[in-house]
Amino acid sequence: MEINTEYKDFTERALQVISNPEKQEQIVLAINQHEKAIKDGLNQYDKLSVVRQRAGYLKNKVINELDRYLIEFEDNFLSNGGKVIWARDANEAKLEIKKIIKKNQITRIVKSKSMVTEEISLNQTLKNAGVEVIESDTADFIAQLAGERLNHMGTPNRVYSNEEVAELLHTKLGAPEHLTSLEITGFTKEYLSEKIASAEMSITGCNFLVSDIGGIAITENESSALTTMSLPKIQLIVAGIDMLIPSMENLDLFWPLLASYQVGEPVTAYNSIITGPKKEGERVGPEELILVLIDNGRSDVLEQEKQRQSLTCIGCGACANVCPVYKLVGGDTYGTTYQGPIGAIITPFMKDFDAFKHLSYASTLCGKCDAVCPVNIPLHNLLLYNRNFAIKKGFVTSGESRRIRWMTKAMSSRKLLDMPGSTLKNMFIRFSMKKSWGNQRHLPTTAPKSFNQLLKEKS
Repeated sequence: MEINTEYKDFTERALQVISNPEKQEQIVLAINQHEKAIKDGLNQYDKLSVVRQRAGYLKNKVINELDRYLIEFEDNFLSNGGKVIWARDANEAKLEIKKIIKKNQITRIVKSKSMVTEEISLNQTLKNAGVEVIESDTADFIAQLAGERLNHMGTPNRVYSNEEVAELLHTKLGAPEHLTSLEITGFTKEYLSEKIASAEMSITGCNFLVSDIGGIAITENESSALTTMSLPKIQLIVAGIDMLIPSMENLDLFWPLLASYQVGEPVTAYNSIITGPKKEGERVGPEELILVLIDNGRSDVLEQEKQRQSLTCIGCGACANVCPVYKLVGGDTYGTTYQGPIGAIITPFMKDFDAFKHLSYASTLCGKCDAVCPVNIPLHNLLLYNRNFAIKKGFVTSGESRRIRWMTKAMSSRKLLDMPGSTLKNMFIRFSMKKSWGNQRHLPTTAPKSFNQLLKEKS
C-alpha cells in the first residue's frame, strides 16, 4: 500500500514551515499574543475546574441524547418562523444552498465567520456558480483577499503586518498606498458597509444552537454577524448538529467560557440570539430565516463509544495553541478546516479515515491539550483511540504492519529484550524506522545492557 497523498502533502508542508524562519516567527508571535490574552481572561474564574466540569457535563448530556435535543430544537425553531434543511454531507448541503440561491436569483452574498462553511468549502462552490461572496469579519476578509485559508478555529495564527495589509488593500481593491492602521480600518469598514448594504442574502455561522427556545446564539467582537444579518432579506445559518446546548440559561456559562478561552476576555462585545425572521413592526432583520443543519461525518463520530466526546467541543481552539506540533508547523500545514488535537480526532471521520489517519499521529501525547480544554475532553486519549481504530480497520501500510508485528514480538519476549550487545538492536531499529523517523532527526541508540540485566547485576 502506498503512502497517501494527504500524508505526503502534510509532511512536505511541515518541512517548508519548519525550515522557514519567517513562518516560525509569525506562528510564535501569534500564539504568544494569544496565550497571554487567555491567561488574563481566565483570571475571572475563582474555581475554573468546577466551571469546566459543569460545561463538560452539559455538552456530554446533549451529545448522548442528541436525537431528543435536535427534535426539540427543530420544533421550537419552526414555531418561531424559521425553516430547517437537514444535510447528510457537504455535497447535499451545498446543493440545497445553491437551490435557494437560484430560486431567489441571488448574485451577491455577505458572510460572517463560519467554520462549518469552511468545512464544506462553500465559498469556492458559490464562486464557481458565479455568486460574489464577501467575508465581513476582518480577519477572514484579509485572508480571503490574500487567498489563504483559515488556519485556526478561533483566531488566525498568521499575524499580518500593517504594511502587508496596506499593500493587499492597494493591490486587490485599489486603496491608496501606505495606509496607516487607522486608515486601513476606515477603508475596510467603508468597503464592507457598501457590500453589506447591497447584499441580497447573508450567511452566518453560529456558536450554539439553544434547544429550549429554538434559538441561534452568536458571540463576536466586531459585530460583523450582527450587521450582516440585519439588512439582507434572506439569512442563511449553517451549523453542525453538534452545536446544541440544552437551555438559554446555559449561555451564562458557555458565552464567557468561550470568550475566555478563545480571545482572553470575560465576555465578547456583541452577543446575539436569533429566534426567527423579522416580525411585523420590526425595522431590521431578514424576512426569511433558513437553517442548514449538517451532519457530514458527525454521526460516524457519534457511533464511537470513546471518540464521541470530541463532539462536545465548543470551538475555542485552545488545544491547538498549546500543542507542540501545532506550535512548530502552524495551522496551514494540516490542510484541514479544524487543526490541532481536536481536528486530528474529528477530521478523519468527516473526510476519509484512511487518508487523514496521519493527523492522529501528529502529536507528542503530552496531554497539554487535556489540561486546557474548557469542556474537559480527554484529547490525548482520543488520539490513541483513533490510532487503534486505524489499525483495527486495516488502514496501515505493509511496512507499518511489519513494524507492528516485529515490535509486538520484541516487546513480548524477555530473551529478545535482553539480547546481548546493542549493535544488532540498533541495526534493526535503523532498518525498520529509518523512513518513518525522518531525515531531520537522529535515531536514538539502545544501551549495551537492558534495564533488567543492570538490575540483576546490582542485586
